[in-house]
Amino acid sequence: MKKNVTLKVNGNAVALNVDARTLLVELLRTHLGLTGTHVGCDTSQCGACTVHVDGRAIKSCSVLAVQMQGSEVITIEGLAAADGTPHPMQKAFMEEHALQCGFCTPGMVMSCIELVKRCPNADNHAIRDQLQGNLCRCTGYQNIVKAVLHGARAMAAADAPQQT
Repeated sequence: MKKNVTLKVNGNAVALNVDARTLLVELLRTHLGLTGTHVGCDTSQCGACTVHVDGRAIKSCSVLAVQMQGSEVITIEGLAAADGTPHPMQKAFMEEHALQCGFCTPGMVMSCIELVKRCPNADNHAIRDQLQGNLCRCTGYQNIVKAVLHGARAMAAADAPQQT
């Protein structure tokens, strides 16, 4: 059975007619060609499919596209500024060498942005605790934690009022 779904993805209005069983991750990757959102486990365990929906990080393999009716979805492709400048967390991941194979990186970055918004002063322990739902098989997490701390400082600086 097909269903209409209308939502906003990375700032663009999207209206599609999809099978009612279509997962959000499938809509993003297959129907919209946004392949930065990865499918790692199909069981909501690894976090590679994490995106922001209405400002909250969710695992897009665990929700149906039709459940997102009217929502605003941001994927890893939608984080950069209009001029291509990476989001401060993306930049922190690059500068702190927080990626190796890169498979987990999009979901990890999306989760880390929400983590910093919820807990701007999180320490190493809190960051590791909060990232339990995102698996990385390459890095050992040390540089990811450093990137979150770096990204948190950069996000705070970007949000701070500018002195004139």
